[in-house]
Amino acid sequence: MSTAHTRAGRLRWWAWVVLAVVWFATMQIRPMLDPDEGRYAEIPREMLVTGNWVTPRLDGLKYFEKPALQYWASAAIYSVFGVGNLTSRLWTVGLGFGCLLLIYAWLARLYDRRSALAAVALLAMSPYFGIVGHLDLLDAGLCFWLTAMVLAFTRAQCAEPGSGAERNWMLLSWAMAALALLTKGLEVYVLAGLALIGYTVLERDGRPWRRLHAALGVPLMVAIAAPWLVLVSLRNPTFPHYFFIVQHFERFLTNRERRIEPWYYFIVILVIGAFAWLIPLARAARSSWSDPGPVAHFKPLKFLLLYAVLTLIFFSFSDSKLATYILPMFPPLAALTGVYLVRRPGGLARATWVAAGLAVFVAAGLLVYSHHRNGFIPEAAILWAVAAVVAAAIAAGTGPRAASEVVTERTPVGVFVMVAMFIFVWQALLCEYTVIPPSRSAYQLVQQVKPFVHRRTKLFSVGQYRQTIPPYLGRLLTLVGYSGELGYGEKLQPGLMTATPSQFVREWDASHNAVAFFGLPVWRRYRKEGLPGHVIARDSFTVAVRRS
Repeated sequence: MSTAHTRAGRLRWWAWVVLAVVWFATMQIRPMLDPDEGRYAEIPREMLVTGNWVTPRLDGLKYFEKPALQYWASAAIYSVFGVGNLTSRLWTVGLGFGCLLLIYAWLARLYDRRSALAAVALLAMSPYFGIVGHLDLLDAGLCFWLTAMVLAFTRAQCAEPGSGAERNWMLLSWAMAALALLTKGLEVYVLAGLALIGYTVLERDGRPWRRLHAALGVPLMVAIAAPWLVLVSLRNPTFPHYFFIVQHFERFLTNRERRIEPWYYFIVILVIGAFAWLIPLARAARSSWSDPGPVAHFKPLKFLLLYAVLTLIFFSFSDSKLATYILPMFPPLAALTGVYLVRRPGGLARATWVAAGLAVFVAAGLLVYSHHRNGFIPEAAILWAVAAVVAAAIAAGTGPRAASEVVTERTPVGVFVMVAMFIFVWQALLCEYTVIPPSRSAYQLVQQVKPFVHRRTKLFSVGQYRQTIPPYLGRLLTLVGYSGELGYGEKLQPGLMTATPSQFVREWDASHNAVAFFGLPVWRRYRKEGLPGHVIARDSFTVAVRRS
């Protein structure tokens, strides 16, 4: 092995270490955002405090909307490092970074390192992937397990028929499917099944079905996923109906969640998320459709394209739409576009410039928004905007070199610099967004309230449930006049963590050590009615009042 080749290999390892450092750079800086980051930080905190790792709870009430894998992982992290911004996000943000590694390894093995580098660069350019991948949501974790499942499946299908490699890759795919189920639910099987059926029909090829190794794979999947589902059902007889029927079928087929969006909603999200490489993506899709693949008996790029398209169609038919649902499309789309761009390197440089321009536009737009809405621009927002613009400029400047490195297989310094800059750009814009009023986190509010909260202090949340308060305060809140997504848990355990408005007033009047968090309109009404108390903190959405 030549010295130059060895040096390039070492650079790649060090480059990935640097990319990891940049990927996790702002996790501790950014406060948890309401409502989702607060929720997914609080459930594992309660799991750890209570020692009950079977029945998820939110504010002490049973919470069955999602499976428990991410809760377990975060609770385990808390048990070692404590609860905080970084630890609450470590699992999901880490798996988001893992998507880059998966795509790189898969393409480097089945195609070449040039395609792998191009795909990683494209994924890093996506503001959608970069931002969603840095939030404490379930979607980045689901994206990782689904991507691992699909890529392992394609590796199995590209292996020698009947070989040990085929069996092992398929078993890995079954295991990844089980972990995807334990992350978010049954949609993993719908998405995988649709892709497999679509490929079989279009290719008129039933061989992939005969190579699933289901006799081993299904028991493996059941052994991983079933124990918790069975145990939580035994302890909570209402779980199966609520989890499988209400949270899957009713959520998909009805508008009970009131997340109604037009049919083209996810197309718009796709356009925004892949804006910088939208034209190469369209051309790559056409190229992938006819790509013969690295082996004669399977076409992996065509399968990835079908998987992505059918994912888009599936969620577009749902009556409950959230912007994060189609995140699993992006790694496969970046992969097939990366293969295409190796033959047309100019497209990679142009995509870099478009992504940088988009970042500058968003940075400036957030400052204009702050001035228009608030009449001022926070200094921190200006600093983050400048940081984003500088990083975007560096990324754009390295675009031509990165494109050249992808074509010539030179040491990919430019590629990794460009990827690192874009990874940082989207985090800087996310930080800029979080420091612009109105407050999207209760962090500052809780810091002002903490000196007044002791072990025996009664805590109420009146007319709202601000989900970032409990994880920062480390306490549960008695809910007054609010149910929201906790309504199902309240029905199962009436009165456990709830009080009627009249009960609250009686307890408040009789107390000499209590703090209540009010929604702004609710506090004005109670104040007008003469409720005693001293305001100790407030922000854009909540007033904290002390009774002493």
